[in-house]
Amino acid sequence: MLTVFIRVVVLYAFSVLAMRLMGKRQVGQLQPYELVLALMVAEIAAAPMENMGTPLLYGLVPILGLLVLHGICTALAFKSMRVRRLLFGIPGVVIRDGRMDIAQMQRMGYTVTDLMEELRGQGYADISQIQTAILETKGRLSAFPKTIHAPLTAEDMHMEKKETGMPHLLVMDGRVQEKHLQESGHNEAWLEGQLKKMGVQKMRDVLLASLNGENILYVQQKKNEMPHIMPTGGDA
Repeated sequence: MLTVFIRVVVLYAFSVLAMRLMGKRQVGQLQPYELVLALMVAEIAAAPMENMGTPLLYGLVPILGLLVLHGICTALAFKSMRVRRLLFGIPGVVIRDGRMDIAQMQRMGYTVTDLMEELRGQGYADISQIQTAILETKGRLSAFPKTIHAPLTAEDMHMEKKETGMPHLLVMDGRVQEKHLQESGHNEAWLEGQLKKMGVQKMRDVLLASLNGENILYVQQKKNEMPHIMPTGGDA
């Protein structure tokens, strides 16, 4: 029984490592050749788990070979546009100038039902609002509305808006994120002082604390209370 457990742990760890080395992608973001690789890794890892007579190396070596093959394909895709098109495919315009391209949709096996579902998922219930829609190589639809239906921006309203950048996550699950705290230009003593102003006495009670580019501190406690939102004024 211990041997079975050890084999499962080794194969699981090696499979996770192989998928991790492929990069940070969700299943829906995998390119076709990456999805095939993921399925093959799962199938190869299953064989030594099910059959104790199969040597462990019969699972590890093929997974390693697939990982090497993935690296070669990725390197070739970076260097050759032809290989990139072969492995990734090319995006297809399914709505052009406000009209569905039926021929393109048929070539890509993309139905009107698929199109409407994706548009609704992006907040467009009326297809007449769409000027252009592109089916990306990963299967995701990129929809661009007609100018009259596009949301207003600060530029449209001739407003000046300062760039704020990414918020700094100062505390996660009761633990201070030292790197983010330093990048925000503050220290732990400053953070504790800000938390006390909000009535938070202990750092371990904080589920999440973040500071945005406008120096507004957001704090959510683990007690499921309403979050605290407070301007800090940028004081150090």
